[in-house]
Amino acid sequence: MSSMNKKVFFEDYTFLVDARVYEPAEDSFLFAENLPTEEARKVIDVGAGCGFLGIIAARRANEVFAVDVNPYAVHCAKQNARLNRLTSRMVFIRGDLFGPFMSSAKFDLIMFNAPYLPMENEDGSWLEHSWVGGNNGREILDRFVSDAPGHLGQNGQIILMQSSLSNVEETLRKFETEGLTANIVASQNLPFFERIVLISAKGPKERK
Repeated sequence: MSSMNKKVFFEDYTFLVDARVYEPAEDSFLFAENLPTEEARKVIDVGAGCGFLGIIAARRANEVFAVDVNPYAVHCAKQNARLNRLTSRMVFIRGDLFGPFMSSAKFDLIMFNAPYLPMENEDGSWLEHSWVGGNNGREILDRFVSDAPGHLGQNGQIILMQSSLSNVEETLRKFETEGLTANIVASQNLPFFERIVLISAKGPKERK
């Protein structure tokens, strides 16, 4: 039996989702609904999962790099790019955040639906890896916020999804410390006093 046991539909896209890969949910849909409408030449979808955001972005971008540490996610994203006829605009890489790239690599749009829940990965599974953010939920977030500004091209934009459970104010403050202007562009309340928040961070116009 194939592990590709779920189908997810969004607008006119279809996604097959491996059981070991994060299935697009409320955070994914909120993110997709708020993607920038202007064209971006070079995009990176960090933690690409089944390829959901990267594939949607690929219709308007010249090149999208879909990166995930989960080997099943990379395979799944490739299949979905083929299914949605966008393979020619995408590159699929297994890696941890910006690890596979040279320090000089720059992107016009950096997207990350982060693992943001404050909990530990109890069973060590790839699936839990996609949402578990360590004790305070910031284990991956802090690394991303520290590394992403160095890969942002001139007039580029970072878009990051996180939860109110992992200190949104801390993320905004850290982006500001990195010299970026950060603000909340969308949010949605979830059950049990949780709110998911989409953050946009941009650099100064003269940023090199």
